[in-house]
Amino acid sequence: MELDSIECVSSSDGMDEEKAAAALHYHPSSKPHGGGGVVKPRISPASTGVHELLECPVCTNSMYPPIHQCLNGHTLCSECKTRVHNRCPTCRQELGDIRCLALEKVAESLELACKYSSLGCPEIYPYYSKLKHEAQCNFRPYNCPYAGSECSVVGDIPFLVTHLQDNHKVDMHSGCTFNHRYVKSNPREVENATWMLTVFNCFGQYFCLHFEAFQIGMAPVYMAFLRFMGDENEARNFCYSLEVGANGRKLIWEGTPRSIRDSHRKVRDSHDGLIIQRNMALFISGGDRKELKLRVTGRIWKEQQDPDSGVCIPNLCH
Repeated sequence: MELDSIECVSSSDGMDEEKAAAALHYHPSSKPHGGGGVVKPRISPASTGVHELLECPVCTNSMYPPIHQCLNGHTLCSECKTRVHNRCPTCRQELGDIRCLALEKVAESLELACKYSSLGCPEIYPYYSKLKHEAQCNFRPYNCPYAGSECSVVGDIPFLVTHLQDNHKVDMHSGCTFNHRYVKSNPREVENATWMLTVFNCFGQYFCLHFEAFQIGMAPVYMAFLRFMGDENEARNFCYSLEVGANGRKLIWEGTPRSIRDSHRKVRDSHDGLIIQRNMALFISGGDRKELKLRVTGRIWKEQQDPDSGVCIPNLCH
């Protein structure tokens, strides 16, 4: 479907993927899922298990070595120790450099379920291995792929598709071929911009088409690229092509869509897409080169294994 004009909004930095995974706004599509010596950490009567003892009272995250404690036995994590200016948040005693070795040792003996177990992850890990797994867990929620403004919403794919429609008013299309026209007046006055995201439903999956203006060094460029709404291992099952051309000129890009696990900023800065120098884009646009009128066509296909030869052959969507 051709878009006569697509709104241009200011570009913003992509959220850091690891920080966004811990964002507060998670939405699944369905319910889930003054003493003298050093003393041992106190166990609150309200505590129901060792896991609660390992929860930092300041940030409420699980604590990992070095775990600090004050002279009265109150504990907190190393990151929060600097936040509270070396004062115990519970009793206001100076913290010093006392480590709670006993609690660190207890943690070594624990095996805990992944924190995304309610979302389907069946894994159980030793306490000190759990954090590394959770950073890469396939069941962890996804960040909102919208690139026009900072959005801290995270969730599973069905929720994010609805969120993109209802909150960001993105263009939604069905089919695996597309033909878009990106328009911008006075393009030489805009160095950084992000056009409205377009989402495609193809092969029962969702893909995000991005178009941005930015600079590589001092050279102004436009870039179009596709991201897959799913994990990287699933994204490898698909390929896509982008084509732009007019006035006897044609540029073609073919590649594999990147997962939305990678932020749009990360993909853009890796130059993994169709890049067009601004002067060439304006030449292709025609006219007096004072207005960007760039038509980008493309298609998405799925790679299939030929059972006889073992060679990957394209499975086109019609």
